[in-house]
Amino acid sequence: MVPKSALRELSPFVREIPRSYRSDMRVPARVYATPSMIERILQDRSLEQLVNVATLPGIVKYALAMPDVHEGYGFPVGGVAAFDEEEGIISPGGIGYDINCGVRLLCSSMQKEALSGRLGDIGRAIYAEVPSGVGKGGMLSLKGRQLDTVLEGGAKKMLELGYGLEADIRRIESGGCLDAAEASLVSDHAKARGHDQLGTMGAGNHFVEVEYVSAIYDEAEAARMGLFRHQVCVMIHTGSRGLGHQVATDSIRLMNRSLARFGFSLPDRELACAPFRSPEGQDYWKAMSAAANFAWANRQLITWEIREAWKRLFGRDEGLELLYDVAHNIAKIETHTVGGTPKKLVVHRKGATRAFPGQPVLIPGSMGTGSYVLSGREEALKESFGSSCHGAGRTMSRTRARKETDAGELLRELQEKGIVVQAGSKEGLTEEAPSAYKDVDEVVGVVSQSGIAKKVARLKPLAVIKG
Repeated sequence: MVPKSALRELSPFVREIPRSYRSDMRVPARVYATPSMIERILQDRSLEQLVNVATLPGIVKYALAMPDVHEGYGFPVGGVAAFDEEEGIISPGGIGYDINCGVRLLCSSMQKEALSGRLGDIGRAIYAEVPSGVGKGGMLSLKGRQLDTVLEGGAKKMLELGYGLEADIRRIESGGCLDAAEASLVSDHAKARGHDQLGTMGAGNHFVEVEYVSAIYDEAEAARMGLFRHQVCVMIHTGSRGLGHQVATDSIRLMNRSLARFGFSLPDRELACAPFRSPEGQDYWKAMSAAANFAWANRQLITWEIREAWKRLFGRDEGLELLYDVAHNIAKIETHTVGGTPKKLVVHRKGATRAFPGQPVLIPGSMGTGSYVLSGREEALKESFGSSCHGAGRTMSRTRARKETDAGELLRELQEKGIVVQAGSKEGLTEEAPSAYKDVDEVVGVVSQSGIAKKVARLKPLAVIKG
């Protein structure tokens, strides 16, 4: 565990573990947090994991942790690290098992008053339309070349199949498709796990929420994005399901077998990696890109399903226009300035959201609390490789949350707040209780006050749909 004494204050919201802390560190490790948040962060291994990331070959500037950071597999969740494209590595642990887990926000032209008395109907309609739960299959079952075209075409392929609008593609990070994807590098096992999972939510912290805009912080930015007070929106949070998980599993196994040949001595085997330009590194990059495309296709099909449910309830889709779709478990090749020189870097974001200047940044809170729409700022490019937090961030494990949370009491609390819940199991609800997460207002406050992204709007939940 990293002692508190090892952290040096750089600003009220940034602390650094210097390179001198450990002899194998290649760069410092920085964390965005308030003093009270630091006390909680030090209770798990997340900063120790961040120090381990700072030892990896080809890392530049520093390893970063966002204020929602918590312990993960190899890399901490809420971690950002950038590696030189020619001399650095790529690591599945720096992206996560749920490749391109991400968030999408749909905006209607309705105000929340129009939903009075209909929230139960809305929750049931979406729950019936969007399959959820562990291993749950959906309306499409694709095999062979059909599935390969989705892995290589992403959300654009869903548009070709009739499950989207041209405007949708323009409002997805990377246009909903990474061109590096090669379906042939996704194993048959991974394809078998994912062949029927497009248009499905999954379980865990994934959800669909009907929300409304409860506050506007920046009128001009909100207007630019098409947001207004009391507007009804729908947020989608899910990823690449079993297919992405299997891509990560396959690649970690292969890279662990190759570490000796690469000459890597890692402080933690969970940091399994390969030189980005090696055959193993390129194979993972292309398979990861395919899994990312699958996730964008998944969220696109879920969007179509929600629009269908909306039409049945209201006789029209009321717009439900896509505001934006962002990934928060992904690696991207981006150009950033290092030492005054522009360099191509492989930026790993694991539980972190891209926050380029003017780009919408979607931050879901814990269940029943609220979510945020932010706008990326120029400062993010200088300080955080254009990255922000991705959510509230866990403070306790799912096992502990289940033990300490009474499902009936949680449901009553949500109902007292006027929130309708549709869920597949009480166990699934308890492990995602708000008490298991940090305060999203505090997390977003750090991001905003440090200059990475500015607050545009806050959203409050009306109906929560989970597996």
